[in-house]
Amino acid sequence: MTARQAETPRVNSIAYFSMEIALDASIPTYSGGLGVLAGDTLRAMADLRLPVVAVTLVHRKGYFRQHLDRLGKQTETPYEWSPEDKLEALQPRVRVTIEGRSVELRAWRYHVRGRSGHRVPVYLLDSDIEGNDAYDRTLTDSLYGGDIRYRLGQEVVLGIGGVRSLRALGFDDIHTYHMNEGHSSLLTLELLQEHARAQERGAIEDSDVDDVRRRCVFTTHTPVDAGHDRFSVELVESVLGRERTGILARVTRPEGGVFNLTELAMFFCRSANGVSIRHAHVARRMFPERPISAITNGVHVGTWTSAPFARLYDRHVPDWLRDNRYLRQASAIPREEIQAAHAETKAALLSEVERRTGTKLDAGTMTIGFARRATGYKRADLLFSDEDRLRRIIERIGPLQLVYSGKAHSRDSTGKAAIERIFSVADELKDVLRVVYLEEYDMALAGVLIPGVDLWLNNPLKPLEASGTSGMKAALNGVPSLSVLDGWWLEGWIEGVTGWAIGDRSEESGDPAAELDSLYGKLENTILPMFYDRPRAYSDVMRGAMSHNGSFFNAQRMVSQYVQNVYEPGNAPAEEELVSS
Repeated sequence: MTARQAETPRVNSIAYFSMEIALDASIPTYSGGLGVLAGDTLRAMADLRLPVVAVTLVHRKGYFRQHLDRLGKQTETPYEWSPEDKLEALQPRVRVTIEGRSVELRAWRYHVRGRSGHRVPVYLLDSDIEGNDAYDRTLTDSLYGGDIRYRLGQEVVLGIGGVRSLRALGFDDIHTYHMNEGHSSLLTLELLQEHARAQERGAIEDSDVDDVRRRCVFTTHTPVDAGHDRFSVELVESVLGRERTGILARVTRPEGGVFNLTELAMFFCRSANGVSIRHAHVARRMFPERPISAITNGVHVGTWTSAPFARLYDRHVPDWLRDNRYLRQASAIPREEIQAAHAETKAALLSEVERRTGTKLDAGTMTIGFARRATGYKRADLLFSDEDRLRRIIERIGPLQLVYSGKAHSRDSTGKAAIERIFSVADELKDVLRVVYLEEYDMALAGVLIPGVDLWLNNPLKPLEASGTSGMKAALNGVPSLSVLDGWWLEGWIEGVTGWAIGDRSEESGDPAAELDSLYGKLENTILPMFYDRPRAYSDVMRGAMSHNGSFFNAQRMVSQYVQNVYEPGNAPAEEELVSS
């Protein structure tokens, strides 16, 4: 697709539904990668002037604020904020029925502005309205909070309430409903009944199902089975009522008395995709009866390129923001200028670390960054598995310092334990290794942390990293990755050119000891010697990350693929193409 085609797509209006969207660092309507990716998607859509509207929840108490004590023990408090200060209140009200109660909803509006001034409206639904039941008023408070009953109530608000809100706001010409994960899949039920009513029928027929399928597309983001919402038929009937539950049961035939909302979304979509080539392979194994294509994620270049590197690109790649593919020309930027820009980003990070923790890190020391959601499969503490070997590497090759960040879900005891382990090791190795853990990881901190380190570390259990995007942000700022070959890195990795691999290309994690040996071996024999003894060669890898990965793993390319292959009906890959890919 050419840049001109991307600016004037042959599509009608698109409605993008996501439980979380990172609109701004000061608006806590996201928890991590899914929400940040959703925000980057909308920013790229605005840049490309796409006719998009988005729907999410207002999350009045956000995800949560993270607090870490001196031992790394995490506690949480609500992230209170005032939508009135950030958003525009809208008048139209709609109602949904939850557990037999009528729940009134209103919408707040936020505009995502593109480079040319085009605006994508985002509607944040809110149930905190006088007259609603006290419990119902809390349904739009907490992102991923409460029990499964609370979660299902939220999904009724997002899916059914979202469609009704769009109608009340005058959006009657939606051509494509994009469900970003299964949380919004109940919108298909509303569309199903809406189409039947338009035909002056009460009963659902095959033609209603066909109509919904023509209008819906779906993106799955998780290869973790537990990440797909499931609700018992009894709970669904309690929340939705017998009639609607019966419609879903007749159409989708839940297995074992359980509704899988990812299955529901895929049943009603004309196109489903994973978020990397590897992830699409994994998703097709999880849902073998569904054709699933791959559109690898990308990040919004204008948001995640630090000021020093933006100035660098302005000088050497003038059209980089208009057309991100021009970043391929970063291969010609002089090494000295890359080093100078990185020195600025590193100084900013070290200043922020000192401000937050009182710890003064050294600008000349190799600094590794690791920041993402703290959960078991991410293996945040893998680097500390063999403390003696790590100590020997540092003593033999050169100093090392580590900057960590990331929240564990309030009920994730494994993720919380990993944070405490990092604090413990930091204390045990403090004579040879400086480690800091920055609490309250968010968009603002990521914008300082990621560009400021020398190496980005990612070592999840395969194949549990659907894509990952932090390494893409690092590449835009000349930071190479050292990563397990999973998710996007399997596509972005060129050994010694864009960064380095941990382990091999196998689809499953094999011997953990072999992966750990690979991690230590790359640090000891390649990365640290290059950083300290051959800085020009290290700058070449920085430049390779900018050129190869920055020019491709961006949201502009990603959204153009959605336009060309998903949003335009009839352009989705054929099932036989997916099987052979």
